[in-house]
Amino acid sequence: MAVRSVDPIGPGVWEVARWRAHVRRHPLRYHLVVIAPTAAEVVRFAGGWVFDRTSAGWEVTALVAECSNVRPLGILGATVLDLEQALTVLERDMHPNAVAVSSQTYLSDDRVRAGVHEYLDTRPVEVALWGEGLPTELDERIEPVSHRMSNAARVFKTCALAAAGFPGESAEQTEAFRTRELPPPSCRYDGDLVSAR
Repeated sequence: MAVRSVDPIGPGVWEVARWRAHVRRHPLRYHLVVIAPTAAEVVRFAGGWVFDRTSAGWEVTALVAECSNVRPLGILGATVLDLEQALTVLERDMHPNAVAVSSQTYLSDDRVRAGVHEYLDTRPVEVALWGEGLPTELDERIEPVSHRMSNAARVFKTCALAAAGFPGESAEQTEAFRTRELPPPSCRYDGDLVSAR
């Protein structure tokens, strides 16, 4: 999985127009959008899930606020967009099957928070959040779940962690999220998020 390089935003970050054209050429692929302040945060908390979804044929797009080092997300197979540019332009174009959001971004960006609530209220989209400090208003709407990473995901996540500046850190076996009530096992992707209760 090669890192795509496009200037002037920075190496590994796609321009929004190119990304839109790419998504339109592949309308039948499942699509996961991950939103976080940095690539390192995505890798640390959701890197295994990102890798396993890309390996399963999903189109994974990471929207990050700080784009100076996005190489770790390229290692995991994700396309990277600048968060500010993406939110300004893409609201009407984004129709993901799943969304994963850092609690830090959820709490600090009104647009992201409104999008999460819209997905929870009106759309059949898998919504996952990670991190601490989520408001109690979400307690009744989301439950703890975990993703057990494949062996390949653990290896790639460990490499991505090293590229993100955490060379001594290795990937655990699971990643923790909170999401709305899961559909029955027969209706969801095998080996993905499972209840942590």
